[in-house]
Amino acid sequence: MLFRHYFRQIHRICLLSVGLISLSAHAEDVSTPKTDSGNKAASPNPAIDPFDPSFFDHLPTLSQPSIEASKADGSSHLPLRTSESSSQGENSNGRGVKALDTETVSDPKNLLANSDASEEKTAQNIEETTSVTLDPALSEPLPDLSHFMPDMNEHVVLAKESDDLRYKVDVKGLSNIDTDQAFKNYSVLLSNKNKADSLSVIGARATNDQELINRILRSQGYYDGKAALSITPIEKGQYNVRYDVNAGSIYKLGQINLTGSEEEPLRIARVALNLHRGDPIIATHIEQAENNILITLPHYGYPFAKIGDRTILLDDETHTGDYTLPVNAGNVGSYGSIIVSNNKHIVLDAKHISHIARFKEGQRYDSQMVDDLRQALAATSLFSHVSVEPIATGRKREDGSEIVDLDVRQGRGKKHSIAVTGGYGTGEGFKAQGSWISRNYFPPEGSLTFSGILGTRQQQLSALFNRNNAGARDRVIQIGLTAGRERYDAYNGYSFSLGGSLSRQSTQLWQKRWTYSIGAELTQTNERSYDFSRSERLTRFYLIAALPGQLGYDRSNNLMNPTKGYRLNMRFSPETSIGSGLRGYVRMLFDASGYYPVADNVVLAGRFRVASIEGASVQELAPSRRIYAGGGGSVRGYGYQQLGPKDPYKDAVGGLSEEELAFEVRYRFGNFGLVPFIDAGQVYEDAIPTFHNLRFGTGLGARYYTAFGPFRIDLATPIARQPGESRISVYISIGQAF
Repeated sequence: MLFRHYFRQIHRICLLSVGLISLSAHAEDVSTPKTDSGNKAASPNPAIDPFDPSFFDHLPTLSQPSIEASKADGSSHLPLRTSESSSQGENSNGRGVKALDTETVSDPKNLLANSDASEEKTAQNIEETTSVTLDPALSEPLPDLSHFMPDMNEHVVLAKESDDLRYKVDVKGLSNIDTDQAFKNYSVLLSNKNKADSLSVIGARATNDQELINRILRSQGYYDGKAALSITPIEKGQYNVRYDVNAGSIYKLGQINLTGSEEEPLRIARVALNLHRGDPIIATHIEQAENNILITLPHYGYPFAKIGDRTILLDDETHTGDYTLPVNAGNVGSYGSIIVSNNKHIVLDAKHISHIARFKEGQRYDSQMVDDLRQALAATSLFSHVSVEPIATGRKREDGSEIVDLDVRQGRGKKHSIAVTGGYGTGEGFKAQGSWISRNYFPPEGSLTFSGILGTRQQQLSALFNRNNAGARDRVIQIGLTAGRERYDAYNGYSFSLGGSLSRQSTQLWQKRWTYSIGAELTQTNERSYDFSRSERLTRFYLIAALPGQLGYDRSNNLMNPTKGYRLNMRFSPETSIGSGLRGYVRMLFDASGYYPVADNVVLAGRFRVASIEGASVQELAPSRRIYAGGGGSVRGYGYQQLGPKDPYKDAVGGLSEEELAFEVRYRFGNFGLVPFIDAGQVYEDAIPTFHNLRFGTGLGARYYTAFGPFRIDLATPIARQPGESRISVYISIGQAF
């Protein structure tokens, strides 16, 4: 009885095995898709496409799924969207046309984001649409076999769980149109590292990527392009996913029409659009062109300009598309009032903000000036966030322009900050500088800064009051108090100074053509240097009053890293000194530099400097007020203040005049650069430089370019080196040498 029962169960297992083998045999006998001519394509390895209806035709026990072949709707475009009517229309010439919708769809990365859901849904559909009719007896539970041949438990070997399926992806024809990289970036098949749990998952991913290819084709103007998909077994557990891409002809722009506004804004919009008949209908190019309109019209006085939905009518025969874009420029605007809407978080009031703005009420609106105001407010470092938005008032001026108020919304930023910098130079040694700043301590924009310098040659403490944008943009008032010690080869000294200045400064945001500075300074100092009249080192007390001034003219193209143009700068400081008697004199300096690009990445740069002191002898001047040369900002190859007349100990004593020349070749590659250079200069005892006995230094510098300027390392050596001079001098700083 027991053997009969087990025989029946073994019979049921055999029936189940036969059914599964039959299903497997039918699955492997699938014909390849039809070619364009309608003939069967012969292949040694028949393609398996689980989403092709013919796949299921060979499985009579499976229900036939409902699969509709239809052209892609709006979601299929990469960024452009097409819509086609169910029946093909005819234009006036009898040619077939189709309309290209105006909307912009999501980035192809959305395909990647939805891949998991797509795979699960596709795999579920396959399972739901496939059923097997089996003997009802096969559904009965199998009996416990523990009492039949009990010793078999000692020899049971569990079946090893099958490894993940692997696949290769082969795309033919996509690289010919330079979009192969886009497929690699967004492919679901490739992003999953060519592994899958089942064939249905491979099919889901393959279908997803097939749609991706079609979208890529349309985004590049190939609106008739198609990608044929086939999945072919290579060996056990491995498949080849192949796409045969037929891009077809590229569609190009035909007529280009802008509608909906007056002639002036339409003329501006046409220039900004910059599309021409015959240009390929590439999605990103068209979107960029339309964005140019939205940027340019506000720049020319139309703050509320809008564009409507584009339409592109495609002609299948000529492969062209007529482009139409509605433009609503709105009213021309003029500046109204500056308002601050969020009163709880006011950092700067409307009156002070109007000083920062580079426009006046009543002038024609310009979005670039509005953006400049926002950037200038952000540059104050007073805000956690700040925005400037135009507000339509509906009121008009006599000239017909609409008054546009500006709403400045601001959030209070951190009041305090700490900064640390450092550097090194031959003759100057190492130097570290730290500062603590309290912003807006005296509103508006009145800051208090305490700073210190700790170096091998210099130590200093200072307190500085600074008011930025004092009544005008980038006008700065400064009052400072400084105490320090300097220990250089030329002199040693202790100093205490009090000074103030009013200046117009140039910034990276607004590089000005003219800059100036005027000020007053009172300095008390004790300095030790060599006295030639007594042939010994002496320490003297000096009290110095000065009225320094500076005037600059800048025609260069960049404040921190100029590549063309020139700069002129003049300094003039009448001073009175009490030390070796009462003595009045004038310090003067003229500096000129020029920049000439000889190639896209090569710039020739040169500098000339001349300085003079009239009215006093060298020994009558405090050592710190004399003229010195040598070092990273002067003549490289020599130590700091090393050139010029020297005392018996071979230490520089300074002079009354100097000239300097420098020449560089600045070669840049990416964020890096190399700069070979040669410098020359000399310091003289007379007030008029003679240009004799020039000393030369040469070397090579390295640059690393950052957003705030280049980081500079220069190595230099003196030419015709003399005893006591270093073979190699090193200079590290931020910014170009000049």
